[in-house]
Amino acid sequence: MANRERGGKTPANVAGHATQKDALRRNTLSLLGLYGASNNLNAMVRMPSGRTQVVQRGSRLSGSEVIAIDAKGLILQKNGKASRLEMPGS
Repeated sequence: MANRERGGKTPANVAGHATQKDALRRNTLSLLGLYGASNNLNAMVRMPSGRTQVVQRGSRLSGSEVIAIDAKGLILQKNGKASRLEMPGS
């Protein structure tokens, strides 16, 4: 409701603390957030197309399988090779 009173704009000091310049590369898979119980985390990712998707262990994602999600990010496996996708700025 407070933003409506200001015309819907986020105050500059708040935006400055809440954002990181160029944290997400365009046209790549990016991790946006993690949530849930520590033993059953879900992840929200931004696809190269810009679409967002919620994934969990076992989900398929850009030709890979999500094999684990922990507090540092998620681990993907493709063609027997594992790679980690971490939160931007970490």
